[in-house]
Amino acid sequence: MDRRQIKTRQAIFSAFVKLLETKRYEKITVQEILDEANIGRSTFYAHFETKDELLKAICKELFGHIIDSAIDKTHTHGLYSKGEAPQSVFCHLLQHLQENDNNILGLLSCESREIFLRYFKDSLNELIQTQFVNHSRRENQDLPQDFLVNHISGSFVEMVLWWLKGREKHTPEELDHYFRSVIEPIL
Repeated sequence: MDRRQIKTRQAIFSAFVKLLETKRYEKITVQEILDEANIGRSTFYAHFETKDELLKAICKELFGHIIDSAIDKTHTHGLYSKGEAPQSVFCHLLQHLQENDNNILGLLSCESREIFLRYFKDSLNELIQTQFVNHSRRENQDLPQDFLVNHISGSFVEMVLWWLKGREKHTPEELDHYFRSVIEPIL
């Protein structure tokens, strides 16, 4: 993609996120996105066939980036200039959430949050499967892997929601400790 296309795509993403802060996903029209992004209809459709495709793309970009950077601890966004990166991928993930790039916490707590929570959980499933269930599982060998992955990712999503409701009173390190205290005995 050239710079102009990237800039247009970012304008569409920004417009969509801004609209999501005040309206439910189902109520947002393509025309409202066009007006907010200050682009024409053909420009929008050159990037996305539908509003659903836009939603999928923004979720893939947001959650994919956060999950990928949590796995690749060398990709730190300057989070660890005062010390070492955490050993826990969950702590790293929470720190990226706290950084709140692209207002991801706003999307996870907006009126249409169930859509974003589903994409977030799906992204977590892959992370948990590859990083934990496949490599460090010593307990509960009789439990189906998909059940275990679903349970752990669901617990993580619920913890993030609890954290948001509490206005992020706990640090990512504290949350990581709480979460790992609960899931490590399962694995």
